[in-house]
This record gives sequence, structure tokens and C-alpha cells, in this order.
Amino acid sequence: MRARLFCLLALPLATGCASINEENAGLFVRDYSAAAAGVVGAAMTASELSYFEPEYFAGALIAYSIYDPFAPAWQIRVTQLDDEHRELDLRMKLLVTGGEGEARQVFLRSARKMVRDGGYASFDIVRYEEGMEPSRPFARRVVNGEIRLVKSRLFPDL
Repeated sequence: MRARLFCLLALPLATGCASINEENAGLFVRDYSAAAAGVVGAAMTASELSYFEPEYFAGALIAYSIYDPFAPAWQIRVTQLDDEHRELDLRMKLLVTGGEGEARQVFLRSARKMVRDGGYASFDIVRYEEGMEPSRPFARRVVNGEIRLVKSRLFPDL
């Protein structure tokens, strides 16, 4: 059982090794050896403790669906108020492991993306509010703001 489990977990790493050459072998080992050792060690421990039962898988899937580590930390909703003005509503996901101080960075990054995608020269922040929304079972960080997209003053037709 243990050998089959090890092979199953090592298979994705082995398939990735086909693209490794002498130049990037050191980088591959540096970047992925700790993760691979952690996965194999956790699987061996879970197997030894009989955690590969359906009840544990169900609990792990429920925990994963609540936490979802691959979901973006912020939900961003943009509302077009008129030709120049956009309202941004940002809501942080409920369970996070950091990133509470990045609200303004996410707001500015979203505004810069709108400037680039819309062909504008810049933007002005008209309003910016940041706070906590009391929801059950956890509070969540929210940001609400409005920006004005600015066309180029030197070349208004561009």
C-alpha cells in the first residue's frame, strides 16, 4: 500500500522532470523538493494513522470548500456610473491567511488595469472607503470607492 501511494504521489513530479536540464535542475530541486517531501510525508503519515477513510475525505473536502486556497482573496465588482466614472466594490473572502492590509493595493491595481484596458492616461480617486462588514460567522474586509478615468490632456484623441 505504501509503495503504491508513494508512486501515485511521485508521478506528477516525475512527469515534470522531463523538462529539466542541467541548467534548471538546481532550481527545480530548490523550488519543489520541500513540497514533494511534505506531500509524501503527509500521505505516509495519513496512511499509517488510517486517515484514508471516507469520513476523513468528506471532512477534508468540506474544509477545502470553505477555505479554498486557490480562490482569489478579493471579489471585485465594477459599476460604470458614466463615461468617466467607475465605482469599485471589493470584498475579501471570509477565511484568509494574510492579505488584510492589501486593500488599497488591490483597489489601485484594479484602477490601473481599467486605465490600461480602456486606453486612458490616468485616473483620479474621487472617493475611497475601507472597513469591516459584520457578517456571520466571520467579519470581512470591504472597500468601496469611485475613480474618474482621465484621457490624455496632450493628446485627447488618443
